[in-house]
Amino acid sequence: MANPTDTANVIIRPPIAWVVAVLAGLALNRLIPLPFVPAVVPGGWVGAIVFALALALLVWAIATITRSGSNVPTNQPTTTIVETGPYRFTRNPIYLGMMLGLIGLAIAVNSLWLLLTLVPFALVIRYGVIAREEAYLERKFGDVYGRYRARVRRWL
Repeated sequence: MANPTDTANVIIRPPIAWVVAVLAGLALNRLIPLPFVPAVVPGGWVGAIVFALALALLVWAIATITRSGSNVPTNQPTTTIVETGPYRFTRNPIYLGMMLGLIGLAIAVNSLWLLLTLVPFALVIRYGVIAREEAYLERKFGDVYGRYRARVRRWL
């Protein structure tokens, strides 16, 4: 197990938060279906495309971190600031991919509930994960992280 003083100490592991959001949205949709995709839109296909793009972003981001020699799980130390691949455009491509994946699923199953779970998921990720990660990276890498943060946006 990693040294807890050399991690961001996030409030929840992001994949767990994502699964909770998906399961909550699907459960609410089963109880009270709230479709939102117009009948003329092929929601299954559109949702699948959005989900596939999200998955591609996730794979690209994880592969980039792994190639750099750093750790992906939030409960392990970050060993370097990654500035290549999708990290040139956003500081949080994994979380962006998770949000896009949630949107894709919501469109594919035509569930407004699933789309609405994006709000609490995004808030938990922003304030319970990203805020803690940013503070940790600032403490650990100082000016290196500060320059990266000044150059690359948090989302897009």
